[in-house]
Amino acid sequence: MAWEIVIGLETHTQLSTQTKIFSGSSTRYGALPNTQANEVDLALPGSLPVMNKAAVDRAIRFGLAVGATIAPRSIFARKNYFYPDSPKNYQISQFEIPVVQGGSISFFIGDQEKTVNLTRAHLEEDAGKSMHDDFVGPHGEASSGIDLNRAGTPLLEIVSEPEMRSAAEAVAYAKALHSLVMWLGICDGNMQEGSFRVDANVSVRPVGQKEFGTRCEIKNVNSFRFLERAIQYEVRRQIELIEDGGRVVQETRLYDSERDETRSMRSKEDAHDYRYFPDPDLPPLVIAHDWIESVRQTMPELPAALRSRFVSDFGLAPVDAAQLSSSRELAGYFESVNAALPAGQAKLAANWIMGEVSATLNREEKDITQCPVSAAALGALLTRIIDGTVSNKIARDVFAAMWAGEHDGNPDAIIQAKGLTQISDTGAIAAMVDAVIADNPAIVAEYRAGKQKAFNSLVGQIMKAAKGKANPQQVNDLLKAKLEG
Repeated sequence: MAWEIVIGLETHTQLSTQTKIFSGSSTRYGALPNTQANEVDLALPGSLPVMNKAAVDRAIRFGLAVGATIAPRSIFARKNYFYPDSPKNYQISQFEIPVVQGGSISFFIGDQEKTVNLTRAHLEEDAGKSMHDDFVGPHGEASSGIDLNRAGTPLLEIVSEPEMRSAAEAVAYAKALHSLVMWLGICDGNMQEGSFRVDANVSVRPVGQKEFGTRCEIKNVNSFRFLERAIQYEVRRQIELIEDGGRVVQETRLYDSERDETRSMRSKEDAHDYRYFPDPDLPPLVIAHDWIESVRQTMPELPAALRSRFVSDFGLAPVDAAQLSSSRELAGYFESVNAALPAGQAKLAANWIMGEVSATLNREEKDITQCPVSAAALGALLTRIIDGTVSNKIARDVFAAMWAGEHDGNPDAIIQAKGLTQISDTGAIAAMVDAVIADNPAIVAEYRAGKQKAFNSLVGQIMKAAKGKANPQQVNDLLKAKLEG
């Protein structure tokens, strides 16, 4: 039987406020356990929550970025559950009326653009953290601890429609969302610290069936690689279970990265299990039109607009424009490199940034903000390709020396010190071409008999004789002229 995968993601985005959503406690990461939790976070009797305006500003900013509706009036509810790291035994969240309604996220799968619609994005508080690993009780016994520093940290939970049909699509969506919240400055995006956590709702159904299958939720995945592997495993598990005559049970599961499998955590609750009701301690959140407009005025140029500008102004392919606008820093680097080049060379800048620069950054596990080759220096190197001082191949050697900091990363100084200036003298190249033709009569005969690979072999020998410094175009033109003359 052919199966269709159905995936929807719920993403918990920790908002970049200095204090918590309903209290003045710090949200700074890494403090000693329970040193950043006050009476509101601990739910002490008589304490009352007060809304953090900065958290609402960030929710509005996100809603505007995804083309959503900002609710003029939304309410907070109590979501009841009983976990050790929830001191109130409920979570303040939004249920019936979320602050952000609708919207969409667009991204590329290969060179194909896809858009996933959003159901909602709502404000809520985070819970604390249960600690089990290597925690020892007062008498040396194995024990668990509770750290409430994270309790009350502001979250924007972003819920997609179940419109993704593969693990690759889910990862591409999550990466696009991750890039957007960092672009907007509403989240630092640190997945290792839990600032961006994804819950994946996964189900399968026979191809052609309209009704959704029974879904399972994979909880708190904090790595794109783990998200892909967790979905792939869960899809296999569900299909094998059904085909063996079993049935999928709605439940919450955890992904074990060491065993590369999901395992059952608890039965999956539905909305009625949480017994939502309006929080009596918080008034409705009222967002006036003027508030929305004031936030709109602080918005940066959005990725979609930047992609369109890169396509229209620089002639880049949409998929290249999307890659170069994956972060504000990368987009800025590209624009600075392009500004240092003669007009009409944006494609060369794009190719180098997506190629040599990105490959070296990935190899050294760095991002563009840590690139040792400045945009101005890369622009100077690419200018030497354009004016024929060096070939594209030799430029890669120069780039490696710039990356290593040789001659303070100055491309001209490196080219001069290493004697890498390209040979463009027609007479010198012609002499090398003549010598290679004379030394390789058999290969010449193969070319004249119609074997095109023989031509590349001769070019390779000429470039070897020139130590890679001969102008490739001149080599090709002169060799072809002599062979066909």
